[in-house]
Amino acid sequence: MQLYLFNRKTMSFEICIVPFWGQGHLFPCVELCNHLTSRNINITLIIPSTIDTSLPSSLLQHPLIRIAHFPSPPPPPSHDDLAPELEHILANNPTRPVCAIFDIMMTSCSAPVFTKFHIPMVAFFTSAACSAAMELATWKAQPLNLEPGEIRFLPGLPENMAITHSDLKQRPQHPHPPPVVGASLHYGGGTSFPPPPGKGPPHHGGGFGFPPPPGKGPPKLGGPPPWLDDVGEMSALIINTCDDLERPFIEYITNHIQKPVWGVGPLLPEQYWNSTGSPLIDRDVRSNRRSSVTEEEVTQWLDSKPRGSVLYVSFGTEVGPSSEENEELGEALKLCEEPFIRVIQAGSSVGGAEEGYFGNRGMIISGWAPQLLILSHPSTGGFLSHCGWNSTVEGVGRGVPFLAWPIRGDQYHDAKLVVSHLKVGYMVSDDMSEKITKQHIVMGIKKLMSDKEMKRSAEILSAKFQHRFLRTSVEALDDFIHHIKQ
Repeated sequence: MQLYLFNRKTMSFEICIVPFWGQGHLFPCVELCNHLTSRNINITLIIPSTIDTSLPSSLLQHPLIRIAHFPSPPPPPSHDDLAPELEHILANNPTRPVCAIFDIMMTSCSAPVFTKFHIPMVAFFTSAACSAAMELATWKAQPLNLEPGEIRFLPGLPENMAITHSDLKQRPQHPHPPPVVGASLHYGGGTSFPPPPGKGPPHHGGGFGFPPPPGKGPPKLGGPPPWLDDVGEMSALIINTCDDLERPFIEYITNHIQKPVWGVGPLLPEQYWNSTGSPLIDRDVRSNRRSSVTEEEVTQWLDSKPRGSVLYVSFGTEVGPSSEENEELGEALKLCEEPFIRVIQAGSSVGGAEEGYFGNRGMIISGWAPQLLILSHPSTGGFLSHCGWNSTVEGVGRGVPFLAWPIRGDQYHDAKLVVSHLKVGYMVSDDMSEKITKQHIVMGIKKLMSDKEMKRSAEILSAKFQHRFLRTSVEALDDFIHHIKQ
């Protein structure tokens, strides 16, 4: 374990932050650190020694941020082995933090240690408030024995989020093949990293080759949310969202847990907010990614297409459509006339997706895709997405409507939020438990790309994201800081 000390003369007060190790969790954590240090708050960031290379140098070198390393994360079921490392870090801390913020995925190994040191704890949800609220409301709405065509309204939530028969069907999960060890692949919200030496190939679910800690995976349908007991030990909760998108869901969670809840996001890079009106250059935000194309090539290709004509197709790295459905997707793209960009995993060839297969009408990107650039380019008119939360807010903030193809867990809730509540997208199929066919995909693409009214709705919603970090989130952050200072 290494501990890098900061200049104590600059200290106002200190917060400990313990992120989860998947990149979809790290990105929001980095931005949370940036917002807190901009308010002259010192941060002790507690991370595995293996992930420094995934953090920006500006964070590693920040005078108000101290990095406390523990050894590479152990494989399950020994997540609790991290507790002694955390205890050692806190015992050698030169100051007592005013609170600890940790990813809800890290509560089982973190909470007992911070409780021992009498440090107040705040839970951090990197996903949507909608997903947490829907998990909670669905569990409270038991029994869920809906018939086809029947719906169940969830008291306290918007009527357009009512549960349907198809919502209750579980879909088989199809993990992507593991990426090549040593590669770092970015698909918008999700990245898979190589495990530490000797730990074997990456395993979907943890982001570093490890599944989530025990009990921290997606909840069983209709079961109690796995985070509910953990929140009981917290003094407050912060969520990577904002009032502008999810106020009813934030209020629902607040009313149930009877503790302060703040939407302090979406926690996206500063460049995202500053580049409104022009394409964002991803390498300025997320460098050192491996890709089959350069950002210049992507920009040049997009520049050659009419405004709003391009469909962007990208899923996360951890799970995706089945091999058969990927073939259907390839056939559907072949049948449609719309130009498209499709992201595939490095080394994969699915659905006829070899580079150059579609000529100039389609661009196939193997490995990392500059998603922020693509979504912010005026030629992009639709996003076929798994609706991971990072990808969802990136698309919503740039006014790109969705063709939602959720694969697992909270992606279904995010998709329902996009389609039913925000009304800026369509589902790829009315029954997501069945195989998705090329007919479903073709019909969905044509409906999405021809719907000018939905495009206008998406642009109106995105206006809330123009030019600066959201005012409601700034106020929420300030209120949160006032709360923990008391």
